[in-house]
Amino acid sequence: MDPIILFFLLGLIAGLLKSELRLPSAVYEFVSILLLLSIGLKGGVELARQPFLDLLPDILAAIAMGVFLPLVAFPVLLLVGRFKRVDAASIAAHYGSVSVGTYAVAVAWLASNNIAFEAQMPVLLVVLEVPAILVGIMLVRGRKSDTRWGEVMHEVFLGKGIVLLIGGLLIGWLSDPEALASIEPLFFDLFKGILAVFLLEMGLITATRAGSLRQYGWFLIAFGIVMPLFGALVGGALGLGLGLSPGGTLLLATLAASASYIAVPAAMRISVPEANPTLSLTASLGVTFPFNVLVGIPLYWRYAEFLHTLPGGG
Repeated sequence: MDPIILFFLLGLIAGLLKSELRLPSAVYEFVSILLLLSIGLKGGVELARQPFLDLLPDILAAIAMGVFLPLVAFPVLLLVGRFKRVDAASIAAHYGSVSVGTYAVAVAWLASNNIAFEAQMPVLLVVLEVPAILVGIMLVRGRKSDTRWGEVMHEVFLGKGIVLLIGGLLIGWLSDPEALASIEPLFFDLFKGILAVFLLEMGLITATRAGSLRQYGWFLIAFGIVMPLFGALVGGALGLGLGLSPGGTLLLATLAASASYIAVPAAMRISVPEANPTLSLTASLGVTFPFNVLVGIPLYWRYAEFLHTLPGGG
């Protein structure tokens, strides 16, 4: 088993056993910043090698997927799960958006298996953060005059995660490749080590959500597994349609299968404060994140391989 997965399991088990293990908040903050910048920088370096306009079809397709997934999740949560409208919209937005941590694990998994992927994937990661947030807000407040759209847009586009990802992309894109060599040891060579520490903390956080699963029943568990599987089917098929490689198809399937726990909670806190964040975070962090990390990514890779064996699949 990949050691970064074992780091996650260490944090999860330590948290469930109520160990005294804790990462200082400053360390977690620093590691998160390094992780986001590393992903952005790597994408920017590769993007410098290809025309931006060639990416437009991929970007438009990603936006469409980011709108489609929460629109599928919302009626399921509302009618089957019988959640309040605000909670159904909030959870749906989480599942239409993406998890940077899950993406980073998938990238590390591909690197461990020497599997290449397209350079534009970090761009699609950034693009997919936004549409589901707007859909979620529209489902609740689109017709209301008191929606603070200015604050919402500020949180969506100028939130820490988006700024670091886009900033890293731009720095990698605009920098001289030779000059970038001076920062490679920190941002490139230590990527898996940074990710391991991040996953240790994510395991600890996930353990704190386990109690909520007992409170809110089996529906969140089922939804937190079935929705990612559905998202992966959509993302993988879209990746094949866009002509992505098996590695790129895996990443798009993983993005579609992931659920946000950074950007969306922050945006929902401002725009839909009456929504219960425990429900969303319990599903995304307590169920979907560990499912994707432990089971989903290898499963999505088999799906990507299968798609590329189909006639015309490349």
